[in-house]
Amino acid sequence: MESTAEASSMAQGLRILRHVVEREKRGQAPLGVSQLAAELGMEQSRVSRLAQELCGLELLERFDRGPFRTGPRFFSLASALNTGWVREAKPLLEELVAGLGVRARLSIRDGYRVILLRASSNEAVPGSFVVPGMVTPVWCTGAGRALLWDFDRSALADLLADVNYIGIGGPGAAHTTDGIWDLLVRDRTAGFIAAEEEFEHGVVELAVPVRDAGGSIMGALSVLGSRGEFGADFASAAAVLSSAAARLSAPGT
Repeated sequence: MESTAEASSMAQGLRILRHVVEREKRGQAPLGVSQLAAELGMEQSRVSRLAQELCGLELLERFDRGPFRTGPRFFSLASALNTGWVREAKPLLEELVAGLGVRARLSIRDGYRVILLRASSNEAVPGSFVVPGMVTPVWCTGAGRALLWDFDRSALADLLADVNYIGIGGPGAAHTTDGIWDLLVRDRTAGFIAAEEEFEHGVVELAVPVRDAGGSIMGALSVLGSRGEFGADFASAAAVLSSAAARLSAPGT
């Protein structure tokens, strides 16, 4: 009986976690205990207890008794499932730092969110918000647009149909789907994404997609710095970045 109860609690906890994750993927507002209980058809007291246990495991997180959001442990567990290329990325990121003198990141896409899997060691400064699991928009970051590289105009419109662009992004960000498409077309011609002050003031992010053996995009490799650090011509840094992405697509070669 005890093991049956434990299995039931686990199943219900996973239902709660999955519901929170799916709402975030669709860009819907996060929910509190009573709303989760209503949508899942569960007792409010049980949702409260299980959600708190999930917060204790850092699979969910909650601030000031507000709604529940996906926690950092969920993202680190997800990345751990993909051990090959993610593991290979760690020394490669440090090579990019040494060669270019900037910051380097490996990211994946979840809907219209970009999730950071790995960051170079020079991102690890006291008080930094750059940690695995960090979420940024797909439409105004270099990594995000690299992850959209293979999208056609219709697929892009479908993905961003419910996005509210107001108040998000830096001075160089596009705030319409048409504007984002124009940037994609421009950057495909160059062979790399160049996002200048699109998410953070004073920051340039160069990015390229990382592909699997079948040619599908599985992640994005990006480097971030000031225009002064990159120089007037982004092409040389982008060539180094593209070479690194090709190595990551075929680890061990």
